[in-house]
Amino acid sequence: MTRAIFMGTPDFAVPSLQALLDTSRLELVGVVTQPDRQKGRGKRVQPPPVKELALRHSVDVVQPERIRGRTFRHWLADKAPELIVVTAYGKILPASVLEAPRYGCLNVHASLLPAYRGAAPIQWALINGEHETGVSIMKMDEGMDTGGVIAVRAIPISDDDTAATLHDKLAQLGADCLRETLPAWLAGSLEVVEQDHERATMAPMLSRDDGQLDWSRSAKALNDQIRGVTPWPGARTSLAGHYVKLFPGRVIAPPPREGRPGEIVACDDTLIVATGDGALEVLEIQLEGRRRMRVDEFMRGFPLEVGQLFGHDEAE
Repeated sequence: MTRAIFMGTPDFAVPSLQALLDTSRLELVGVVTQPDRQKGRGKRVQPPPVKELALRHSVDVVQPERIRGRTFRHWLADKAPELIVVTAYGKILPASVLEAPRYGCLNVHASLLPAYRGAAPIQWALINGEHETGVSIMKMDEGMDTGGVIAVRAIPISDDDTAATLHDKLAQLGADCLRETLPAWLAGSLEVVEQDHERATMAPMLSRDDGQLDWSRSAKALNDQIRGVTPWPGARTSLAGHYVKLFPGRVIAPPPREGRPGEIVACDDTLIVATGDGALEVLEIQLEGRRRMRVDEFMRGFPLEVGQLFGHDEAE
């Protein structure tokens, strides 16, 4: 049996932890996750999803504020792991951790490396209109997703995927890839393939500004952006003095009539908005402070007219 530690925090990491629990050649001796945090409107302190799964299986859990501290170093030395697997842990690992296990530290990353290194590979793949993504398992080094790759699995991106749906697909794909890869890695039969660093692209953490819509862009680019920022930070624009949030729609070409970018060109049984290239049919909308609605329901309480503009007025 190989002594292993898992490091991960959010929902994305849960299937990977389950994969380790299911691997008969491993003895999972500990789980490292982020401290409990306040969440939601009520600000209730809640444990990370990884902690909840680990405790259900009676695995020892630690939640260090600092992984460079003496307490964690002693815990790690006591566990004496031969392998560490990391999925969305949320902190950069120091050399002292990376060099501890003889089989190294393996990381499950949600992109086809070297593309989309960083914190938000799922979102940026959608925002940039990619047709394919996947997961890479790499042997970690001290760089940001720069380690050599030992396994890759690719999947197509569907036209109706959002960051939420693609997140779930890749979380499961990463777990499946781990199950297939770990026995071969432990047997020493896998090659570490160095990344082509010149082809690397970055996927930095999103901010609220990444959800702001610029209607001078094409309808496809706007819809890709909306898909990539759903559910967070959400696609935001202004309408009649209010902020509204939009959800993935449909690209319309050609539009029913010409209009300026952001101009409503149809609002009878559908809501169609002109863009810098083509038009976007809005299917769902959410007025700030209200619930998400279908467009027909929204327009019954918030009448719209052809010629009104999205994104051209100051929201109240």
